[in-house]
Amino acid sequence: MPESNVVSWTSLMAGYVDTGQPKFAIWLFRKMPESSVSPNDFTFATVINASSMLADLETGKKIHTHIEILGFQGNLVVCSSLVDMYGKCNDVDGARRVFDLMDYRNVVSWTSMIAAYAQNARGHEALQVFKEFSCSMQESPNHFMLASVINACASLGKLVSGKITHGAVIRRGHELNDVVASALVDMYAKCGSFSYSDKVFRRIQDPSVISYTSMIVGAANHSGLVDDGLEHLNSMHEKHGLMPDTKHYTCVVDMLSRVGRIDEAYQLAKSIRVNPDEGALLWASSRRICHIIYQHLCIGGEWENAHSLRSEMKRIGVHKEPGCSWVEIRDSTYVFYAGDVSFESGNEVLCLLKEMERRMKERGYVGGSTGLVFVDVEQEVKEEIVGLHSERLALAFGLITIPKGITIRVMKNLRMCKDCHEAFKLIRFLVKFI
Repeated sequence: MPESNVVSWTSLMAGYVDTGQPKFAIWLFRKMPESSVSPNDFTFATVINASSMLADLETGKKIHTHIEILGFQGNLVVCSSLVDMYGKCNDVDGARRVFDLMDYRNVVSWTSMIAAYAQNARGHEALQVFKEFSCSMQESPNHFMLASVINACASLGKLVSGKITHGAVIRRGHELNDVVASALVDMYAKCGSFSYSDKVFRRIQDPSVISYTSMIVGAANHSGLVDDGLEHLNSMHEKHGLMPDTKHYTCVVDMLSRVGRIDEAYQLAKSIRVNPDEGALLWASSRRICHIIYQHLCIGGEWENAHSLRSEMKRIGVHKEPGCSWVEIRDSTYVFYAGDVSFESGNEVLCLLKEMERRMKERGYVGGSTGLVFVDVEQEVKEEIVGLHSERLALAFGLITIPKGITIRVMKNLRMCKDCHEAFKLIRFLVKFI
């Protein structure tokens, strides 16, 4: 080319970005001044996209400075790209500053802001921005925006909001879009509605690795769905030619360990050929096997062996993840931790739990009987500890807050213990007479 211009420079940069070579695009941008060619708005949008792909915040900020020097800070395309770049570089506040200074916004800029919040564990703000968009814009949400909103609902465990967004997806005709469908599968699985997740998954003609991951993780979080999880793992390659990675195997090993299928979990973990770093991840997950064995020893009354194993687990640094439960009421999510009653209505919750405990004992319930919490402690202490598990606090709070007849959905980050599982079945019967 005898004389290059801004179009040829930008086109070459875009070619590198499109072929997954963002570093070359940034290198070209730095070479532009040598040819006395000034970048235009599409040049800036392209090189910002390259920074986004690399999550290179330092370079992105330098390009942002060039943008302001050359007077492009009011350009819609450039600003939308900046919002996206800051979000993908985990600088959500930087994304918000650019967004707030925009004189005009379109569906792309709104989507970038919502995605920035959703991708950085700020789901409440993502949903708030979506509400602002719905109230102030005439444009319809695109499938990328809806997927980001669904992801925000998933991170917050907001099943009701997720279902409402699913309705918007159907009305807009996006239900068969791969990105949206994968987000829906993940949202329903994380919110404990595995049946809904499975329905959406089975409608996807060519499931992606992301969809399979959501299904396997969802099955892993529900002890009654072990065979479903194994089926999905096996069908990845058999039906769709997708190779399971370490994360998929880790979930299945964890799932088998949860339900006491220790030998299967151990054999599967041994059979997987992975590099050293991935192997460490797999075996770290398999530490749950230690907890499962410990629980079985407690149930069997083998206190000496249980104590020895517990001591060894502490020595090698095997610790149990803190458990928490939550309920969604209207537009708010309430989170509870075992033994912590410092929240509003805590005393009322305690009174209700004690009354429930009394009524359950009248029907033969024995609290703290499984030995899963503490070894060799007094029965009365066991009952008190189990009685304040996070799922019971969440349920009691729901009972005093949610109108009678409305379903109370309690979600938890860990598997529910057997005592609470049995208690919930009794409480479900008792609440009809309260």
